Amino acid sequence: MRGHLRQRGEAWELRAYAGVDPITNRQKYVTRTFRGGKREAEEALARLVTEVPGGSHAAQDTTVGDLLREWLALAKPELSPTTARGYDWIITTYILPTLEKVPLARLKTSQLDRFYAKLRDEGGQDGKPLSAATVRQVHAILRRALQQGVRWGWIGANPAALASPPRVRSRQLAPPKPDGVVKLIDKAEADDPDFACYLLLAATTGARRGELCALRWSDLDLPGKALTIARSIVEAEHSKLVEKDTKTHAARRIVLDVGTVAVLKAHRKRSTARAQACGARLPASAYVFSSDPDGTRPWAPNDVTKDFIRLRKAVGLDTVRLHDLRHFAATRLLAEGVPVRTVSGRLGHANAATTLGVYAHFVEESDKEAAAKLGSLLARSRKPPARKRASRARKAPMGV
Repeated sequence: MRGHLRQRGEAWELRAYAGVDPITNRQKYVTRTFRGGKREAEEALARLVTEVPGGSHAAQDTTVGDLLREWLALAKPELSPTTARGYDWIITTYILPTLEKVPLARLKTSQLDRFYAKLRDEGGQDGKPLSAATVRQVHAILRRALQQGVRWGWIGANPAALASPPRVRSRQLAPPKPDGVVKLIDKAEADDPDFACYLLLAATTGARRGELCALRWSDLDLPGKALTIARSIVEAEHSKLVEKDTKTHAARRIVLDVGTVAVLKAHRKRSTARAQACGARLPASAYVFSSDPDGTRPWAPNDVTKDFIRLRKAVGLDTVRLHDLRHFAATRLLAEGVPVRTVSGRLGHANAATTLGVYAHFVEESDKEAAAKLGSLLARSRKPPARKRASRARKAPMGV
């Protein structure tokens, strides 16, 4: 790094070269005013020149908005379209209105804490409080972007690393009961058998919404009573449907029960008949759930959710979400004593620890039942203690 000083009246101007601004491509300089003798000024300049490479002055002309836009452009190729769209919306809606013009070099942890508190109190629609979960999403995005700024040398330290976003209380899971799930499927069967098939698969496999939308007939092994989940459908910009890997980027094979296989066979028969009626063919690559006779395009995940909302209202289950069918599958399996590792594999979790983290309460209840059953088993197997035999020897009379 280069630096020089010049005398300005009774003070000295210290100037150190700080490289090229990554946004404007202009050369940058850090300037300080020093009062004292020339020797002391030279020493101060040497310290300034040494300080600049650390990055604390690397973003004098860069704002928080500049960083967020550059970071999102870098991160987008690695994000799913849904996640990228969500990040973009959060940045535009919550962060930029307040922090866009803030110089990156001046952003402090205390400023972020005040920003989070304001969002929590009045950051929602019409000045209403914003949920703690959303504020933490804002914090997560800022932390990631600022950490990238550190790597780029735009800022010396990440002010979000020590910030204090609000805590999020864990949402108590309330999966629907079996009779509620049956009510939903029966109503769907009367209105739209294809949708009933979709809901049955959601409840028996625990698969995610987009994973079921991405199923192709080639993924089904009906003779072997199993299916393979290898992809997911997500909605990108302008409602464009994109096929991508599963959330864990891994395929999984799920065994099916006899009843579900029978429903899938009936669905296949209906789909084939529709295709033939339109003079089309249903290839193995066709989507299992499609509005096209030849199965060319899959159902859109958001459309599935809208249909489910209408269905749940029709049967009086207004609080049940489509994703709760996944929770239903998981909690019922755990309640029946199915090993956590097996449940984790069916759900497509990265590992059993993830399953435990989400369903710890239900695992604990299952463990209590297991303990009671094991204790009962041992109690029945234990033999009663043998009675002590009475001594046949008689005590000798006193005084003999």
